[in-house]
Amino acid sequence: MLDTRKLGLDKTVDVLKAAGEPTRLRLLSLLFGGDLTVTDLTDILGQSQPRISRHLKLLTEAGLIERFQEGAWAYFRLSGEGRSFQLARQIVASVSPDDPLLVRDNERLSAVKQARAERAQAYFSCNAASWDKLRSLHISDEQVEEALIDMIGDTPFDSMLDLGTGTGRILQLFAPLYRRGIGVDASRDMLAVARSNIDDADITHASVRHADILNLPLERGTFDLIAIHQVLHFLQQPEQAIAEAARMLSPGGRMVIVDFAPHELEYLREEHAHLRLGFSSDVVADWLGEAGLSVEKVVNLKPDDEADKKLTVTIWLARDPRLVIAARDGSQVSSNGVA
Repeated sequence: MLDTRKLGLDKTVDVLKAAGEPTRLRLLSLLFGGDLTVTDLTDILGQSQPRISRHLKLLTEAGLIERFQEGAWAYFRLSGEGRSFQLARQIVASVSPDDPLLVRDNERLSAVKQARAERAQAYFSCNAASWDKLRSLHISDEQVEEALIDMIGDTPFDSMLDLGTGTGRILQLFAPLYRRGIGVDASRDMLAVARSNIDDADITHASVRHADILNLPLERGTFDLIAIHQVLHFLQQPEQAIAEAARMLSPGGRMVIVDFAPHELEYLREEHAHLRLGFSSDVVADWLGEAGLSVEKVVNLKPDDEADKKLTVTIWLARDPRLVIAARDGSQVSSNGVA
């Protein structure tokens, strides 16, 4: 939810001081285009790493950007929240995009993103054959996405969390609906693919990060929609992932899970690292209930030709019932934009 409170005088001055320097203003402008490393920013601006790091430290202390570690790399992104961020956005927007320095920065940013895309494509190409083989066992991704869109609806909401984001496709699918999107994944290679795809789609209100979905480094109770798309069958204890995800939901928020119904394709354990051969509707519904969520809908998407395609895709939609309970008790609640 947008923070409509006003900044105090001292805080306003702090933000203006942080943004009111040419290099720091250029850094903010670049970070509006997506997550970048110190090395990326050094290459783009042509300044030394210690100098860039010092400017980033000042912007971080002012609450305008945040730093997160991904293996040996440190990424920076805009904080994306609060009045300080909104003021910084207004400052950046007030600068002409035709300014020669910004034009050159954006040209170099495009080169950085192109190199990122090439690395991601190399990884994707190496694994595409095995992914295509798995896709051939169930209905098309387009049909699954159509069912997801139908279940979620077209009402805008504030925030989305995509667990096991993979290629970032679910973040792209719902980008028109959310104001802020975050994707997490345990694979740094897949995060590179997701970042490249988000860049290509020109989605600036979503970001991805490396994290353990069983121990999420995120603020709890702040997401209106959480997606767990084809992830649970890789986990030894999928119910723990559901419980952790449920703690991230805002009151009235929804969780959508996409996975396979029970099947007998044992070779998926060896060839695709599946730990679970699908899930029954009742089992997942029980896990959702234990996590404090109410199941609203379950859809089974069976293959058209079951002789060739062996996997049924199941979608579960559940909701955090706290808004409903509060309304039933006559408590005062505020809308969070969730349908």
